[in-house]
Amino acid sequence: FYSVLGITYLDHAGSALFPESLLKAFTDDLRNNVYGNPHSQNISSKLTYDTIEHVRYRILQHFNTTAEDYTVIFTSGCTAALKLVAEAFPWIPEGTKQTSSRFCFLTDSHTSVVGMRGITALMNVLSVPIKPKELLLSEENRLPAEEQNCTTPHLFCYPAQSNFSGTKYPLSWIQDIKSGKLCPIKIPGKWFVLLDAASYVSSSPLDLGVHRADFIPISFYKIFGFPTGLGALLVNNRIAPLLRKTYFGGGTAAAYLAGEDFYFPRKSIAERFEDGTVSFLDIIALKHGFDVLEKLTGGMEKIKQHTFALAHYTYNVLSTLKYANGAPVVRIYSDTDFSNPDLQGPIINFNVLDENGEVIGFSEVDKMASLYNIHVRTGCFCNTGACQMHLGISNEDIQRNLQAGHVCGDNIDLVNGHPTGSVRISFGYMSSFEDAQAFLKFIIATRFSKSDNENPIQSSVTKLMTESVPDDLPSFSNADKLSPIPHILDRELEDNLSARKKAVNWRPPEARAESIRAAVSETAVPTCRRGSKPITITNIYLYPIKSCSAFEVTEWPVGNQGLLYDRNWMVVNQNGVCMTQKQEPRLCLVTPSIDLKQNIMVIEAEGMDPVSVSLEENTGKETVISESKVCSHRVKTYDCGERIAGWFSMFLGRPCRLIRQSSDMKNRSHQKNTKGLASAANISLSFVNEAQYLLVNVASILQLKEHVSARLEVPLELEELIRRFRANIVISAPESFEEEEWAEISIGSLRLQVVGPCSRCQIICIDQQSGERNKEFLQSLSASRGKKTNFGIYLMNQPLHSSFPDILSVGSEVIPVLKENTEIQPPTSNEEKCSG
Repeated sequence: FYSVLGITYLDHAGSALFPESLLKAFTDDLRNNVYGNPHSQNISSKLTYDTIEHVRYRILQHFNTTAEDYTVIFTSGCTAALKLVAEAFPWIPEGTKQTSSRFCFLTDSHTSVVGMRGITALMNVLSVPIKPKELLLSEENRLPAEEQNCTTPHLFCYPAQSNFSGTKYPLSWIQDIKSGKLCPIKIPGKWFVLLDAASYVSSSPLDLGVHRADFIPISFYKIFGFPTGLGALLVNNRIAPLLRKTYFGGGTAAAYLAGEDFYFPRKSIAERFEDGTVSFLDIIALKHGFDVLEKLTGGMEKIKQHTFALAHYTYNVLSTLKYANGAPVVRIYSDTDFSNPDLQGPIINFNVLDENGEVIGFSEVDKMASLYNIHVRTGCFCNTGACQMHLGISNEDIQRNLQAGHVCGDNIDLVNGHPTGSVRISFGYMSSFEDAQAFLKFIIATRFSKSDNENPIQSSVTKLMTESVPDDLPSFSNADKLSPIPHILDRELEDNLSARKKAVNWRPPEARAESIRAAVSETAVPTCRRGSKPITITNIYLYPIKSCSAFEVTEWPVGNQGLLYDRNWMVVNQNGVCMTQKQEPRLCLVTPSIDLKQNIMVIEAEGMDPVSVSLEENTGKETVISESKVCSHRVKTYDCGERIAGWFSMFLGRPCRLIRQSSDMKNRSHQKNTKGLASAANISLSFVNEAQYLLVNVASILQLKEHVSARLEVPLELEELIRRFRANIVISAPESFEEEEWAEISIGSLRLQVVGPCSRCQIICIDQQSGERNKEFLQSLSASRGKKTNFGIYLMNQPLHSSFPDILSVGSEVIPVLKENTEIQPPTSNEEKCSG
């Protein structure tokens, strides 16, 4: 893997990584030349225009075609290219005398393809989704000879390679559909084909001299990693004159009048559709991208063979993994057996299973992968159609999942025990055999105990992984200088890819009962807990600076945001992005404390002089209010000044600043379902991730302590574990995990609503006293909790039932109310072990 940061990057289908030599060639170019706006006529502008035209030819050359057959229209990406086609295609709407057009697309398509139907619907054109199997049977849709003279234009879109599974769909479909040999649907007219090549061209050669699609949208970062925000639409010149355009921007007009409705477009198709000034420096970077790609790899065919060899090896080992009972470790979602690079790309999509065949949610797998510094992609990958097809998710399931709070891109991986998505790994030209092995070792390390390594199945897998790669594994042989990640190291690329290793031939844990912020229904009839020992508060912590050390108190004021001054400040990097212990573990060594009498916060750290910040909010006219984001929520903040910024920058060894939440945003609303709580406008959050309070139970910690100590084979201090979970309220309850059955709690005059479990991340792996990381803690939590990483519960004030301000004190009694459907068990005897 990539030695500089120890990263195993396996999301090349999401974005390629760029080599240092690309950046060097590009920046050298910028240092040695002056590039002006290509719409001007001066010398520097003419240089820009000529360079852009050269890049257009270079793109066409890459796809084995010429300007006689295709035009390159630069866009902001593949998505913008698709939108352009939807807007400009010569549709014939419903309701005319002529046969109306149809927009057809393969269901295994990216969201950006399916989204074209929003535009076609406005044009009164029908959209028809086509399943892959339906197209294979579509020869029966062939029209009689007398109906083949109709000229109504129809458009069929399909991906050259599925971004979900890596399945490569036949490029022969292009000619078959255009000739009428294949008909997506039975309707008179002339078919045009859009080939979504964004995923395909990142690792495979596309020959447009043979496969003459009418439209080919691409994004260049999928190929080179840099530049981003630049794509192109390759248009077959045969259809280009038929495209229609309404809006015209700068550079697209040959002539127009401002006072009259007169406009005459430029003759060049590219210039006609490139509204405004193109991203000319990014386009110039493409030239260096092609040069470096060819220099490092020798071409796309070698990339295709190399990446497929890695996927083939990984697939074979992964599909061989079995538990001691013979159950598979993963369920792979694929249409092929990874035996042919013409049918399968370097993408493996799967879910991890437990010994009983139950799916382990993708967010839990992602958390574990992060501990091993392995970067994967999870979810449905902007391809709902393929996700439904492979995971067996019905249309009704999608709608029910939405009602349950699941939206595309979130971490809700299981709903009612069924997966909402999966895990995807993908290889690129800079991927190595070591990357594949690092991933497989991660799966083995997290799915098998030490004793499992003795079983014959596991032994055979170990033998499989240690065998070498065949001599015919494609390799690239060019050395360049090393550079820091995130871009890829050219010399490592050569070393990794020239390695000769042998490639061989090759139901879920319970879903979350509710989303993190979903509250118990106001119609629930709560049941009071009874018959057990009283529950009391043992510790109270607040965290004045988000992700910094805890400040422990014995009593503390409570306001409408929770504990007074809890997470009112946070540290941000030079770009204003929130820093947490995930990125900077040493934040835990920063110790803030609040002195209410002196009205200051004192910040301390080893080797640094203490520094203080006033608790009075800076509301002066000179205060600049900015906008930041915390867990997708926008918050208004102001900077705490150069003195504090210098202190944090010196301690952390990187530029950073301290910011504070502005009172303008003290009523940041609770964004998700708050049924049973006061209106969202009355629910106020500071810089917390999820809720105003986090509560943990000492009994639950003690049970986990036994499990972790046994795995680590070293004793653990209770205080250390308590601090790892970074709770506000620590209680002592008789039974472990009984807090997960509560609907609400009362502490004196305070009433707090339980809004869901806390799903833990890698921060619990960080020792809050030393900043050292140990991935065993999250793995132990997952193992002990049945593959889940829930620990602790989130609480929110019930403003209508609480009085503010109030005081929360250690020793106060906690009176819980059980959830509506919780079965009440008789009190256990002292000898009985609590199951939690």
